[in-house]
Amino acid sequence: MKKQSLHRKHNFPDADLYLQCVERIRYAHRDAKYFEQYGYDLERLKRFSNQCEAFKELPGDDELVGDQMLMTEKKYDAAEKLKSAIRSLMTRVAMKYDNRSGRYRKFGTAKMGDMTDAQLIFCGRRVVRVARAQIDFLADAGVNETILHRVSEACKDFENAVNIQQDRVSDRDISVERRIEMGNKLYDEFVVLSDIGKDIWAERDPLKYEQYAIYESNNEQKKKNKVEKLKS
Repeated sequence: MKKQSLHRKHNFPDADLYLQCVERIRYAHRDAKYFEQYGYDLERLKRFSNQCEAFKELPGDDELVGDQMLMTEKKYDAAEKLKSAIRSLMTRVAMKYDNRSGRYRKFGTAKMGDMTDAQLIFCGRRVVRVARAQIDFLADAGVNETILHRVSEACKDFENAVNIQQDRVSDRDISVERRIEMGNKLYDEFVVLSDIGKDIWAERDPLKYEQYAIYESNNEQKKKNKVEKLKS
């Protein structure tokens, strides 16, 4: 069964989630004696704090996208080197065969610029295989093992670059999923702590009650706190 995609429970940035959690933890330490009456002790608060720090250390999407882009650039460079090596070989082949002949077409290099990554890899392998089968006939056009080795190595390098780039794509998908999972657990605990804090101060102190309120962004919370302070 296909795993269902995860969805973030909070509708504000992860950075704001972290900052709000840290802020509430600070308030909870201040109000520790009241939290203990709800069974929320310092040990649980410590675990929540550790969760926050672990969440903070996760790589952000910009970092992962940057790595992915670097690997994609390397893949494009490797592709161009492979195409260059193949064209160099095919220039020599064209000296022996008409480029409209079946023997030339057998190399399968037509529309090389439009090939997918997989097609280009197969093309590189096929070119080496076909050329090697008739290397004696192509020798006087300069086709030799050195030329074939250049194509073969360029093909291996390109295939490796493709695999690394795909690994980075997968790494990003896994990291995004992990970040959502951890963020959701953090948010769940954040809500519990905030609800307790609000319940503690609901009838005691409206300003402290507001300190436990959850806002869409940390910036909005700061604005509201500033307004409340000005009113008091």
